[in-house]
Amino acid sequence: MKAIQFEQSIPRYLVSKALGALYTPAFYGAYSCLSLRDVPAPPLPNGEWARIKVRYAGICGSDLGLVRLHDSPFMSPFGSKVFTMGHENVGVLTEVGDCVEGFKVGDRVVADPLLPCAARGINPVCSECAKGEYSRCLNFAEGSIAPGTITGSCADTGGTWSPEFVAHRFQLFHVPDNVSDENAALVDAFCSALHPVMRNMPGDEETVLVAGGGIIGICLVAALRAMGSKARLLVLAKYRYQGELAQRYGADEIIYLRDGDAYQAVADKTGGCLYKPILGKRVMLGGPDIVYECVGSDSSIDDCLRFAREGGRVVLIGLAGLAKGIDWTPIWFRELKVIGSYCYADEDYQGHRIRTYQLALNWLSEGKLDLSRLLTQRFRIENYRAALDILLTRKSASKSMKAVFEFD
Repeated sequence: MKAIQFEQSIPRYLVSKALGALYTPAFYGAYSCLSLRDVPAPPLPNGEWARIKVRYAGICGSDLGLVRLHDSPFMSPFGSKVFTMGHENVGVLTEVGDCVEGFKVGDRVVADPLLPCAARGINPVCSECAKGEYSRCLNFAEGSIAPGTITGSCADTGGTWSPEFVAHRFQLFHVPDNVSDENAALVDAFCSALHPVMRNMPGDEETVLVAGGGIIGICLVAALRAMGSKARLLVLAKYRYQGELAQRYGADEIIYLRDGDAYQAVADKTGGCLYKPILGKRVMLGGPDIVYECVGSDSSIDDCLRFAREGGRVVLIGLAGLAKGIDWTPIWFRELKVIGSYCYADEDYQGHRIRTYQLALNWLSEGKLDLSRLLTQRFRIENYRAALDILLTRKSASKSMKAVFEFD
């Protein structure tokens, strides 16, 4: 079968880095770490696994970061040397192991891509998995399968950027009959926003700034409103189409980065005061109570630290790596709480514990949430270079929000 694979090759890395700085398509060209290959379908590791025929495979911002070689070497021990990319998914079970209960061939499913202790055959599970904090698993490089934090970084599972992959029973969730494939394909992106929201809920009287109008920023607005938050929501966005979507999902006000002075706009809308230092960006006193950083760029993180009020919170969701040019002074001077977020877990909701994925699927089934309008482009796997070209060089012109690879 055809699969888009990533190879951790130092020569290819160096060539791509050098050429990509001048010409973005070099990151997915003939000499890059990325290639479309004929590969055998991965076998089921044991009876606790199932095979999924992919319908839609999302192209995540983290995938684009990997393609552009923005990831830190910090993560390299927790991924295989060669692997099929892709983790966002919706599909149909075509093979089910003897030990997979509650699922059968033909069931429509999504797979939580995390590969913690349960998927790795490790028993007893580590201290983090025992608490339901699966994204903090201590064994992502251990156990019965190859290293990889998620599907799409592990050589033994395959990835969703191919016609099929395998998933452990721990990962599987039924898609309710009244939930479309389009909505199901957005579950992963939504849960990447829902998890940090549930761990860092604002008070109804607080002012929130969402930095970033991409898919995670919009999903974060949707997650806050789905959780019943009445906080005042401000969104920093680049493009009009992003701001319009943010308002449809519940944002109160949009600040467009290209419409003048974003610093002044944030200060005006939050009662902050701006001061000019001897060198560098302005300094704000006052500001929003909580800032969700959904971009991951150096400049965005630096701005978010400057925007948050004294004693406020900055939640880092944008998967920043080796950041440069960030002034950390606001953290100690204003006693900020800086909090990281990765993937999903068990969440506390209405007095009980529930997996992030299951909560999102419940809301979609109940009609509390509709994410389908966020799916903006579909591509065939053989056209992956054209897809990446649009997403990395022509995103605004195409009004892209969430793109997927589509399979028969």
